[in-house]
Amino acid sequence: MCGIVGYIGSQEATPIILDGLKKLEYRGYDSAGICTLMNGRSSTRRSEGKLVNLEKRLKTEPLDGTIGIGHTRWATHGRPSETNAHPHKGGPFIVVHNGIIENYLALKEILIGKGHTFKSETDTEVISHLLEESYKTVSDFEQAVRHSLAQLRGAYAVCILCEQEPDLLIAAKLGSPMVVGLGKGEYFVASDIPAILAHTREMVFMEDGEMVVFRGNNAFFSTVTGEPLEKKPRHIDWSPLMAEKGGYKHFMLKEIFEQPRAIRDTITGRLLEEEGDVYLETLALSDTDLRAVERITIIACGTSWHAALVGKFLIEEHCRIPVEVDIASEFRYRNPIVNDKTLMVLISQSGETADTLAALREGKSRGAKNIAICNVVDSSIARESDGVIYTHAGPEIGVASTKAFITQLIALYLFTVRLGRAIGTLDRQKGLEMNQALLHLPALIDETLLLNPQVEQLARTYMNATDFLYLGRGINYPIALEGALKLKEISYIHAEGYPAGEMKHGPIALIDEKMPVVVLVPRNETYEKVASNMEEVIARGGRVIAVCTAGDAELAQKAEATIEIPPCSEDLLPVILVIPLQLLAYHVAVMKGTDVDQPRNLAKSVTVE
Repeated sequence: MCGIVGYIGSQEATPIILDGLKKLEYRGYDSAGICTLMNGRSSTRRSEGKLVNLEKRLKTEPLDGTIGIGHTRWATHGRPSETNAHPHKGGPFIVVHNGIIENYLALKEILIGKGHTFKSETDTEVISHLLEESYKTVSDFEQAVRHSLAQLRGAYAVCILCEQEPDLLIAAKLGSPMVVGLGKGEYFVASDIPAILAHTREMVFMEDGEMVVFRGNNAFFSTVTGEPLEKKPRHIDWSPLMAEKGGYKHFMLKEIFEQPRAIRDTITGRLLEEEGDVYLETLALSDTDLRAVERITIIACGTSWHAALVGKFLIEEHCRIPVEVDIASEFRYRNPIVNDKTLMVLISQSGETADTLAALREGKSRGAKNIAICNVVDSSIARESDGVIYTHAGPEIGVASTKAFITQLIALYLFTVRLGRAIGTLDRQKGLEMNQALLHLPALIDETLLLNPQVEQLARTYMNATDFLYLGRGINYPIALEGALKLKEISYIHAEGYPAGEMKHGPIALIDEKMPVVVLVPRNETYEKVASNMEEVIARGGRVIAVCTAGDAELAQKAEATIEIPPCSEDLLPVILVIPLQLLAYHVAVMKGTDVDQPRNLAKSVTVE
């Protein structure tokens, strides 16, 4: 959830940390803070609310020093306030933390019994006091960290300073993401790549149970228990400009318009056009492995779960293997039926989603094969999976996912072709046809994006509605769910998505002349059924916005408004259909004055349960 940035080197730390926190503000924006060390003394500035409040404070109360840590918070323990903002201090120790310490109350009681006084409601402050208590015994910063971390249960990524040893910065992780950037005579540490990409592209991805000690011009990696480690850096080829707005009013709008590029990047080098097959360089499953699969379980959360539902339609249609779709937070709290004949597909934009990672580990413990679909190289889920299909969306800063979702759909489509060719349910000719359809898709997305001005006008017409209903059928019904979710996330309007045939089993009671109903009714095999459902809405006074195939004059006469999309392959209709729904949600939110990129109560990467 929260964002962490640390720096040690010869430059002033505060500008570097503040810039990094701006890149991570999508991870949390309830409060923020920075601490630097200079001449053995720490100085901290913290502010409630968004990062701009901290930035204003730093202009009147600057921080000096070439070593420091910073944090932007998404509240888990303790309400948003300056007191609960990180960094937290206990004796000479200053800590920023991402994650949840499950046993913090028990530890807090022990520490209070030993005379410690707490100022905040957070679990993080417990870590700083544990360090202070350990230091009384070991009198060594590094050993105090190891001793304290061994007492924690839960998840953490921490950066720690100590006034007694002002030339050291220590970081460690367990269950929360952390990346180290290697500079020339300087080091950076952060929760995510964009925070430090402007300073270095040489990154070391830390694994669970690892720790790094930065001292002068050196970085010493080890396990938390003290075993030395050799870590190899990876070169990251993202441009820093990829994480900037590029002239758009919001990151979300920029990312919607980046989707053709994201699709091209995700398919580049992967289509074997002559063979009608797909090459997935890090899948790590042979044709023999794939032929042994009897059942597939796709696991995801939120928007990624909607992608998983589309994947179920694709795989069952073309590969004839039964597919179950599970919400990650539910998977391990039942007794799931998975074994060595099961393939688990884990979908996570960040690759750090706590519930999805836990589901992966549960499935592995039962012998299931597994692959990940994610956007972040060397993320936890990618590293722990047998194989991975990386999407190439680039950094996605807007909390409401757009281009990451579309590239997940593309990854599932690619996997469907690869699986179908491996097990023999797709012949070469069908593979060629599916690959050709995919090659034409970015141009169709470009064409669909030309609808933006029209959708903006529609948003103006419907922005004051208090409820929306979205209807779709077959492979497109998950897009009705996704369209409703987007509207809820960023405009705070109540919206529900349903399979169109289910409307008469309850939701039809809600329809009246005030309710906009977005009906996904492109020309495909369920066209007549959905058109009939649309007629039922019209008969009850509902205000129909039909998303239909271009040239459907009959439908246009019946609906109150239409959005016409270009015709395309039925398998890829979900990708086309979601574009106007993203735009509709965006424009409604802008007109209502909500914070589009950072909607209330949400964070980009949910790294706690």
